[in-house]
Amino acid sequence: MADGTRQLMGYRRPVGRHGIRNHLAIIPASVCACEVAQRISSQVPGSVALLHPNGCCQMGEDYAQTARTLIGMGMNANVGACLVVGLGCEGMDPVQIVDGIRSSGKPVELVVIQKSGGTTGAVREGLAKAEALAAGLAQMQPEPFDISELVLGLECGASDPTSGIGANPSLGVASDMLIASGGTSILSETTELIGAEHLLAERAVDARTAEALIGIVAATERRAKAMGADLRGTQPTPGNIRGGISTIEEKSLGCILKAGRSPLIGVLKYGEPVTYGKNGLYMMDTPGQDVDSMTGMLAGGAQIVVFTTGLGTPTGTPIAPVIKVTANAATYRMMQEDTDLDLSPVMDGSIGLREAGETIFDEILSVSRGKLTKSELNGHREFGIMRVGWSF
Repeated sequence: MADGTRQLMGYRRPVGRHGIRNHLAIIPASVCACEVAQRISSQVPGSVALLHPNGCCQMGEDYAQTARTLIGMGMNANVGACLVVGLGCEGMDPVQIVDGIRSSGKPVELVVIQKSGGTTGAVREGLAKAEALAAGLAQMQPEPFDISELVLGLECGASDPTSGIGANPSLGVASDMLIASGGTSILSETTELIGAEHLLAERAVDARTAEALIGIVAATERRAKAMGADLRGTQPTPGNIRGGISTIEEKSLGCILKAGRSPLIGVLKYGEPVTYGKNGLYMMDTPGQDVDSMTGMLAGGAQIVVFTTGLGTPTGTPIAPVIKVTANAATYRMMQEDTDLDLSPVMDGSIGLREAGETIFDEILSVSRGKLTKSELNGHREFGIMRVGWSF
């Protein structure tokens, strides 16, 4: 039976929610600063480098989305301090990133390679600043906080029929339990609403929210058609086909079950933060690509992710624990090193969806009190930012 206590353990931040982890994030403003960021991070235990290929020659919403995501990652409650590394001439203004993160009240430092004398000088300066930030974080102690501060990211990938029948509806139960406790969940993967979007729209709290949901699905389909593909009636991933899913509509009907039965209170742009104090179920406009999707939810404020999978995946994130769940017994046996929960008894009726959902909820509580997930133990820190335009 699920643990009924509302008390979790985390790190107090100057503004907003507690973090259930306490990372020092080394954030390159552009791909040109990634190697220096990685060299600094490799010498500072406990730090994580958010390496990405973006940040230069981007325009319009593509630029804005990358900036919003990098700032959002630094503002995530699981990050206690940040070091931003810029080249000095990239399109992405590193000062913009610093200022955005600093608005959260966290300590933030900046290194600019062209002003530090090149790679060696920048690494030296960055190490000094990063070590000072890390020393500050080391003095922090976790404290109790209420479950209503928790933001859960809902993700699925490498799906097969057991995902829609067992793992996803079980996660929906856990999501509803969190929301009933005053917490927040973020559903993602807009492509995986196609053909089922009307069912989620019926649960929207108002017409404006329903229209926003239908709008992001329509926009996703237009982008696909502009590339010569019609997503409806097809199945875009070979792994899903091998797993036994026939169409994207069939996949979508299973995917939305991750969101349980709670009302939909808001639709977010990629990386847009959930509203502090307005708790419940949100939908974020992300791609179906797992890494980019989870990154968007973390930038939006998720401190923890539950990732259902039929065929298995080792994927993690740099700053948040990812609980991997499967209802496929063969996958759990083969991928046990990477999978936290085996819910395959759902498939033969040994346990019901309510019990399976309570199992997930209990694991969310345990991880939010410090238990490490398989992705954390295995050092998985995948990170990617969704692009919405060409590079110029």
